[in-house]
Amino acid sequence: MRMMTHATTPVVIVGGGPVGIGLAIDLGLRGIKSIVVERYPEPQRIPKGQNLTQRTMEHFQVWGAEDALRAARTIPRDYGIGGLTAYGSLLSGYSHDWLQRELVRPFYFTDNERLPQYATEAVLRRRAAEIESIELLYGWTCTAVRQDADGAEVEIADRNGGKRTLRADYVVGCDGSRSLVREQAGITQTRSDHDRLMVLLVFRSTGLHELLARYPGKSFYNVLHPELDGYWKFFGRVDLGSTWFFHAPVPADTTRDNFDFKRILHEAAGTEFDIEFEHIGFWDLRFAIADSYRAGRIFIAGDAAHSHPPYGGYGVNSGLEDAVNLSWKLAAQLQGWAGAGLLDSYSAERQPVFASTARDFIEQSILTDRDFLRRHDPARDRFDFEAAWRARQSGARAEVNAFEPHYEGSPIVWGTPGAVSSAIGNHAYAARAGHHLAPQPLSSGRNVFEELGQGFALVALGADDATFHFAQAAAELRMPLKVINDTAADGREQYEARLILVRPDQFVAWAGDDVSGDEATRLLRRAIGRSA
Repeated sequence: MRMMTHATTPVVIVGGGPVGIGLAIDLGLRGIKSIVVERYPEPQRIPKGQNLTQRTMEHFQVWGAEDALRAARTIPRDYGIGGLTAYGSLLSGYSHDWLQRELVRPFYFTDNERLPQYATEAVLRRRAAEIESIELLYGWTCTAVRQDADGAEVEIADRNGGKRTLRADYVVGCDGSRSLVREQAGITQTRSDHDRLMVLLVFRSTGLHELLARYPGKSFYNVLHPELDGYWKFFGRVDLGSTWFFHAPVPADTTRDNFDFKRILHEAAGTEFDIEFEHIGFWDLRFAIADSYRAGRIFIAGDAAHSHPPYGGYGVNSGLEDAVNLSWKLAAQLQGWAGAGLLDSYSAERQPVFASTARDFIEQSILTDRDFLRRHDPARDRFDFEAAWRARQSGARAEVNAFEPHYEGSPIVWGTPGAVSSAIGNHAYAARAGHHLAPQPLSSGRNVFEELGQGFALVALGADDATFHFAQAAAELRMPLKVINDTAADGREQYEARLILVRPDQFVAWAGDDVSGDEATRLLRRAIGRSA
């Protein structure tokens, strides 16, 4: 069969899950054409990637898809999306709230959301179909990737034997933890295997919903048990009243036919209830992170770059942040205003943030729970256990507040000397280099997030003289810069800076009170990857 080759496309994206489609949408809204290659004609109805953080929902707002996503929610809007941790079983009498992401709501422009990943994918597919610069190839699989000095080629095949070769300036692999793109680009991984086989059960049960009426407003439930040594049994709602998913460790030789899955569910709940299985699958509990997210003209994002157990709902959110970080940098390169170091900053920023997420939040939660279970046992010392259990409540709150991914150590932000990029931080209204900009109302009545735009923005609070220097420097560098003038009042004084340079991904590149013309040029050059 003759191989068909397309004219060069700026970006070919391999993998059309949320990360791949999100990247295509973000690029499309920046005027960059892309082709998305996705093997599944329809989203796969496996309920993973449920929790979407406030930060992730900011992306949907920018993409013009927030309302559609909230309308697709499978749990009623007036029902809570928080979680609960229980000891022993869901009905043991020992429980506390968990992952209360609403605690950090004031620091983001949008509220968080919860719905199955396949519902999120459906919304993104519909939005992508509305953008002319995106070509969607569903039912096609990538079979090979190669690159040269001028670009890259992606060979694809469909289920009917058709073959095509796509030519691109850049290729992004969003093709999952077993990424062909990553492997063929020669990008290595560092892996940490916990040697645990996990089961994923999807089932229907109205009885479980009735049992859990005692915990109103909860959407997911984490069960700690001494025998699990820190690993979890985890229930999550797919909808309200009938459909659930469940993760738990099982013996290494477990198959669909040699294990009593109803028993493990009943033990985790603490009583029997009706069960109708829809899916039984398995996955290995391990962490893997690519040693770099770039190899020449090939990039990776999402699970192709980093994979981990679905503890804490970090996965899809991390992947979408990869997409948004990479998108504006690819656009800058293709539009001609990026410096030589800008594309390299994608890996320099995102790789250490995920390494910290895995180490300091996901793995640490396993170790913390392991230590708690070994130290405290209600059968041995009930008073000690109950005191320690109460103390966990504040720890659960602290975890949410401490998860604040930032790029203080990035080569393209003016962060604190010697700082490192990390997922550990603290939420604050102050504008800090390398950190997400907190929302504030403007004198116009609109929020600053509604004014930022697609390029760089300079928020100038009573600093009109300095705006001239930035505008002139931006024009000389041919980079997009929007100036937002206002006063340092009505909440905006909490930024603690008169001048805030905001990147296209809503992170602060620099904050200060005054600059000269030469300083403005130096600040902007660094922010777009040119030598400062």
